[in-house]
Amino acid sequence: MLYVLFRFLFRCLFYSVFRLKVSGRDNVPDHGAVILCANHISYFDPPLVGSPLRRKVHYMAKEELFNIPVLGWLIHQFGAFPVKRGGVSRDAIRNSIKLLNSGEIMGIFPEGSRKNAGIGQKGAASLALKSKAVVIPVAIIGKYTWFKRMKIMYGRPVDLSEFAESSTSQNLEMATEKIMLTIRNMIQSNG
Repeated sequence: MLYVLFRFLFRCLFYSVFRLKVSGRDNVPDHGAVILCANHISYFDPPLVGSPLRRKVHYMAKEELFNIPVLGWLIHQFGAFPVKRGGVSRDAIRNSIKLLNSGEIMGIFPEGSRKNAGIGQKGAASLALKSKAVVIPVAIIGKYTWFKRMKIMYGRPVDLSEFAESSTSQNLEMATEKIMLTIRNMIQSNG
């Protein structure tokens, strides 16, 4: 219930203050495992990616956020779970696979942080190949400037079947690059 309330409040914020234009929402399946892979420009990105959709979107969030009173409780209620930064977080991987195997939807920012613009990490591709989740590229276009138009585009699923045979490091890198290239192309053609 809390998620639905905040989704509504964020929709109001994004549509009125940032004049949000949404396209491609129909590309996101109504059920089954889905990974939304988006570029990362702001702390507002998780609610921006999830609020236009009917389904609840789960996220990994850096572990430190869960230690902040009220915020930690809230993001947990919204379906986020902690991830340790700077290394492999086995618990976060386990939680992700469990969610995806249950047919849930996850939002992932392959760049990892806002500082790594355009450089994707292999985690999203690895999760997609392990879980056989549908990968939807998401392009956030514009800046969070009051009363300036922002766009969010949900693209067609990225076909990673050519990398499914083997999850070698090279295959994961190529799958990651395919996802990131799709997102970059969406931004360039609609920016």
